[in-house]
Amino acid sequence: MKKFGVEALPTGYVVCAPGGRVGEVGSADLIQPDDHDLVHAYALTAQMYGFKLLYLEAGSGASSQVNPELIQRAKTVEGLTLVIGGGIRTAEQAKVAAEAGADWVVTGTMTEDASDLEELRSRISAVVNALN
Repeated sequence: MKKFGVEALPTGYVVCAPGGRVGEVGSADLIQPDDHDLVHAYALTAQMYGFKLLYLEAGSGASSQVNPELIQRAKTVEGLTLVIGGGIRTAEQAKVAAEAGADWVVTGTMTEDASDLEELRSRISAVVNALN
């Protein structure tokens, strides 16, 4: 990365319920939707280690997204770019994450399973419009 001038971005990675594929494969101890204090402690730890990003992940293909209250609680820690992903399949869900405090929203499955380029464009456009 250094050879090509790519900046490393130290990132904290927290797996939240329901966990999706990462919860299954990694046997992760999931942060539960009501565990506000624990997610806050992880955010503080990320800040103290000098991480620039904190990724709250519900897991690829998750049945639901990260609880907005967890996002709000993590957002109270200054100096972190908050990335939220997993379980976000609609523009409205992306908007909920953004309104709760997400700086970046990851929408993998929503874009991966588009049947063609036009459907992909439509989905991306809907998310962009919802976030503006």
